[in-house]
Amino acid sequence: MTEQKVLEILEKVGAVITNSHIVYTSGKHGTAYVNKDAVYPHGKETSALCQAIAEHFAQYPIDVVVAPALGGIMLSQWTAHHLSALTGREILGIYAQKDERSIFKCDGEEPCEVSINYVARLFPMKFIIQPGEELLVTSGNFVIRRGYDKDCVGKNVLVVEDVLTTGGSAKKVINVTRQLGGKVVGLGVLCNRGSVTPADVADPQELFALVNVKLDAWDEATCPLCAKGVPINTDVGKGLEYLARQQTK
Repeated sequence: MTEQKVLEILEKVGAVITNSHIVYTSGKHGTAYVNKDAVYPHGKETSALCQAIAEHFAQYPIDVVVAPALGGIMLSQWTAHHLSALTGREILGIYAQKDERSIFKCDGEEPCEVSINYVARLFPMKFIIQPGEELLVTSGNFVIRRGYDKDCVGKNVLVVEDVLTTGGSAKKVINVTRQLGGKVVGLGVLCNRGSVTPADVADPQELFALVNVKLDAWDEATCPLCAKGVPINTDVGKGLEYLARQQTK
């Protein structure tokens, strides 16, 4: 599948946003955004994109496909499905999830009210926890649980991801896969929008992107959109969190 065809699919489902004021995960600002969440409701298009990744890596002796949750779960399943069809072998599709820990459990018979500082330190928040329920916080680390960790031991693993900006999530999934004894044979992504290199993501055997997009990005202090007072997009990216931080200053 050509890069032009991939871009046509992304544009068709509304995943390409331009002429906006976006705050990226890195904290930098820009005018464009690739909204991977717009892809997933469209099964036909998601399948076609994953098939292109599968076709590229069909030459590798892959046993398992793993991706970071949540959106990556669909990429993992579809890519494993197409690899299985192409190779005539059963390729498993699993996922890694953010590590969670409990910080409070309501042991009484009445609901508990808990007040804590928001994890990102934006503002204090109150939670009502029902009896028997727990309040969980998520760390930035990935883990492979639910028995899927055993599927990685001694296996050839393909890691898939939707969009690379800094490559942080993909790198963490690659590292946890290796820690479990899996051999990462490659990283396949829908879009590399951050000029990410193999060295940025723990050096997989191969980094393959269906499309490479170079997006302008500025630090907040030098952002021309901020200087012009262009409103922040709060529908995608980290705009909502950015504005919340600004209110606390």
